[in-house]
Amino acid sequence: MKIYKHLILLFFLWLVVNSAFSQIITAAPEFPTADSAVTITFDATEGNQGLMDFSEDVYAHTGVITENSSGSSDWKYVATEWGEANDAYKLEQVNTNLYTFEITPSIREYYGVPDGEKIEQMAFVFRNGDGTEEAKTADGGDIFYKVFQSGLQASISNPSQSRFIAASGEYFTVDASASSADSMKLYAGDQLLHTSTSKSLSTTVSLNTEGGKWLWTRAYYNDERATDSLYIYIRGDVNEAELPQGAHNGVNYVNDTAVTLVLHAPGKEFAYAIGGFSGWLLKEDYYMNKTPDGSHFWVTLNNVEAGREYVYQYLVDDSITIADPYTEKVLDPWNDKYIDAETYPNLISYPDEKTDGLASVFQTDQESYNWEVTNFTAPAREDLVVYELLVRDFTEDGEVGNINGVMDKLDYLDSLGVNAIELMPVNEFEGNDSWGYNPSFYFAFDKAYGRKQDLKAFVDSCHKRGMAVIVDMVLNHSYGQSPFVQLYFDENAGEYGQPTAANPWYNEEHNFANEAAHWGFDFNHESPHTKALIDSINNYWMQEYNVDGFRFDFTKGFSNTQWGSNSWGSEYDTARISNLKRMTDEIWKTNEDAYVILEHLAVNAEEKELANYGMMLWGNMNYNYNEATMGYHSEGKSDLSGISYKNRNWNDPRLVGYMESHDEERLMFKNLEYGNSSGDYDVTQLSTALDRIELAANFFIPVPGPKMIWQFGELGYDISIDENGRVGKKPVKWEYYEQQDRKDIYQVYATLNTLKREEPAFSSSDFNFRNSDGEVKELVIRHDDMDVYVIGNFGVTQNALKPGFTQEGKWYELYSSDSIKTSEVSEITLEPGEYRFYTTKFLDKNEFPVSISPESYMDSNESIKGFPNPVTNTFYLRLTEANPQTVLVRFVDKQGRSVKTSRKQLNAGSNMLSFNLNSFQAGIYFYNVHGENISKSGKVIVK
Repeated sequence: MKIYKHLILLFFLWLVVNSAFSQIITAAPEFPTADSAVTITFDATEGNQGLMDFSEDVYAHTGVITENSSGSSDWKYVATEWGEANDAYKLEQVNTNLYTFEITPSIREYYGVPDGEKIEQMAFVFRNGDGTEEAKTADGGDIFYKVFQSGLQASISNPSQSRFIAASGEYFTVDASASSADSMKLYAGDQLLHTSTSKSLSTTVSLNTEGGKWLWTRAYYNDERATDSLYIYIRGDVNEAELPQGAHNGVNYVNDTAVTLVLHAPGKEFAYAIGGFSGWLLKEDYYMNKTPDGSHFWVTLNNVEAGREYVYQYLVDDSITIADPYTEKVLDPWNDKYIDAETYPNLISYPDEKTDGLASVFQTDQESYNWEVTNFTAPAREDLVVYELLVRDFTEDGEVGNINGVMDKLDYLDSLGVNAIELMPVNEFEGNDSWGYNPSFYFAFDKAYGRKQDLKAFVDSCHKRGMAVIVDMVLNHSYGQSPFVQLYFDENAGEYGQPTAANPWYNEEHNFANEAAHWGFDFNHESPHTKALIDSINNYWMQEYNVDGFRFDFTKGFSNTQWGSNSWGSEYDTARISNLKRMTDEIWKTNEDAYVILEHLAVNAEEKELANYGMMLWGNMNYNYNEATMGYHSEGKSDLSGISYKNRNWNDPRLVGYMESHDEERLMFKNLEYGNSSGDYDVTQLSTALDRIELAANFFIPVPGPKMIWQFGELGYDISIDENGRVGKKPVKWEYYEQQDRKDIYQVYATLNTLKREEPAFSSSDFNFRNSDGEVKELVIRHDDMDVYVIGNFGVTQNALKPGFTQEGKWYELYSSDSIKTSEVSEITLEPGEYRFYTTKFLDKNEFPVSISPESYMDSNESIKGFPNPVTNTFYLRLTEANPQTVLVRFVDKQGRSVKTSRKQLNAGSNMLSFNLNSFQAGIYFYNVHGENISKSGKVIVK
């Protein structure tokens, strides 16, 4: 039997990457050598059909795999340039969907491979001129054809699958050929099946002995011999057995040396687990049990090595090879090589010579994460100041855009005063460079952003600062890499293939006829399988990563209602509301305070109903605010009243209003490109354009209800959303923070965010806009604690208004610290772009600095005494002089990071304040006490 073991090493790579794809390309001669010319014929109806019925020219992108390649993804001597419409790379069209490409004068010379270096395969991707359309294998892989050595060669061309399965007693055809031969023989193990007296053979075979075996052929020519082989598996009946008690979909860790794998695949006939534990061969021990109801397959793997990472896949029915849909870690043979060790150290290598396609990973005895914050109380919905960011684009230029890079910027975000961070999709998406709205695996943190432990540390760090973490979840659609799609897919249906009618999770066709309003393959939200999947996804992220809620992408797609050409399906949809309420109820069973934020943008009656239920909804005000910042006001274009939930007749502040999101053009870009002007006042001038962002912020953040800031909006980011393509990587401009005009915007944002979070007036329900669509706009807020009156000139010329103060008496202007009496002011003149922020209570703007400097807290002050010092639990402050008033007390650490903020009331005859510091880590802290007529500071040591 030694000969058969020997064949594994000689031919396994050929079997995996050549036989499986032989229908996509053929070669003439059939057995090309490095020193021969070859003509490649490409059939566009095979593989992923990316260029089927294509009307433009088709080009080759090609290189070779040599003995020096680390695997099938490590192309050498690439002979073509991606995205160049060069005639030298153009294929000749023979007829519809059939093309040829000549490699001459020899393979070695064409690719420029040095003499002595063994060429093992030619590698191809076929594309259009600019590379935006491409043809690859059915699962998205590169196309390969073996380069043979000189002399006699033999090949089994059918069965063409890399792993062939036949039922016991089933007949199947075997075809084999040789470069030249007097005769050929075919064997199964040591059993002779067929003899041919020519250089080819074709026969029908039936085998009854169950289990794995090698099917191999030998060619004879004079004294030469050549052999090729194929590992086949003869399967018996599937064993029926109920799932082990408590088992769930995906990996179930029984103990440190055993796991149970569970695959949900209703209606499928059989399944195998394959991986490092099986030598990547089909074996009886990994032939999965099938539940009596036919819904699940499962197998328990014993004797796995504790702490070792195992790469595995499922082979379902005859030819579907997928990664585990529920895996927490995915290996990608095409993209993992671009993830650097800083982002993901010690990433396990993809088994290139053993399998192809995406693979999953399990590991027993994993290192657990020790959460420092175990009982986090998230900010109230109405107090949210959300910061939306894309991990890829939120770190320094030249550095890796990963979650650790974002964590390094938490001081910046903390000082900005935001209390929630919304991450654009971070579960595994297709490729490494993406917005994330092309999801493929819903339970895996994308390795391009780091390890799962890194994400947990990020969430923990946010919680320590009082910041909630919201993840963007895409449950409207998936694309072709999703194993949920691949399990039930007809690659010949539609333009790109589509899910079959048997797919438990997806609609057979898109239910949105409007081409502008659907993406990928559409989830069937009426299916109980989809509902169960969605619930498991949401529950997993709350339980595993302690996230505080979700922003759900395009929730208008959460039903099967046929909208036809209706624009975006915005009309009232009872089924959609029912599905969203059901999903939300399940989320709240896990965490009753979890945020549920919808990107809905449907009719107001539907949004109001969802808001009344407790969900929050995105409120896109980009157009109106940008018209205002540019200085245009005709026909109500700059009407800002839509930022108010009351304007929409909602009962509660559930509108997450925003001036910018990832999906809108940046305010500053349009200010600079299209801003209005009058005389010397020109919005397209940088300093003026930046000032108008400050103006807009004063009519945005203070409006009661949750708000969202898109990354770097607080610095006047002015790079167009279309730079490098809409979803392409954008330049990171951290140097903006060093520019005073831009830092001024940051300071305004920080001041307003802090006010919003700490002053009760900004949660008032008694507020309104005046002249919201005019040049001079007014925002009025009434509250028992204080009234607020904000005015601003959005015009490009000077304007005057009769002030509309809500009460007589003294008012304080926040930014100038000036005060006025209503009896002394009959008119206020505002220069273009000027704004003022009046309150009936004095607010010291120095309470809201851009960054907190511990040195400013160091001055000794005898008018305030703190004790005990050092302290373990309760810390007291005694003020030697104190009038009845409300004071704000802020504690910061040595790095200047805010740790605790409290508002205390000093009554007549009372000058003692107490604070519970038992949640502080040991160290030195500084405090400031601010009031209308008091500003004191000091230092405390926590043991």
